[in-house]
Amino acid sequence: MDVEIFTLCEAANYDNNRLNILGATDRIVVRYFPITFPQWAVALRLRFAKIEEGEKRIRINIVDRDGKMIVSGETLIQAKAPENTDSSSANIVVIIHNLILESAGDYAIDLAINERQEGSLPLYVRKED
Repeated sequence: MDVEIFTLCEAANYDNNRLNILGATDRIVVRYFPITFPQWAVALRLRFAKIEEGEKRIRINIVDRDGKMIVSGETLIQAKAPENTDSSSANIVVIIHNLILESAGDYAIDLAINERQEGSLPLYVRKED
């Protein structure tokens, strides 16, 4: 399995095997804390070899520097390669509603597939000067 795309963004969707991403970022700057963000998205494009076909449990966790869980989201997908191909791709969008950040700091967005850590992104949250 390969992670081809993994990003936090303002919005994302997919249609006809096309992943659309708007406002990908790793840095959020705000005027005050705590702050609530009505909606963010984590966009993923994963590639599975034919031998890896089957159900996959995708979990996204956002944690603070101390490993405290801020939010978690999960979805199930079926990886299945089309006929006459060696692999399949899966576009996944996990919507995060009402993300509350209590303070500035360094956070992480962790990706697990079938309970195995497959990636982690930094998220830098800062207070505007």
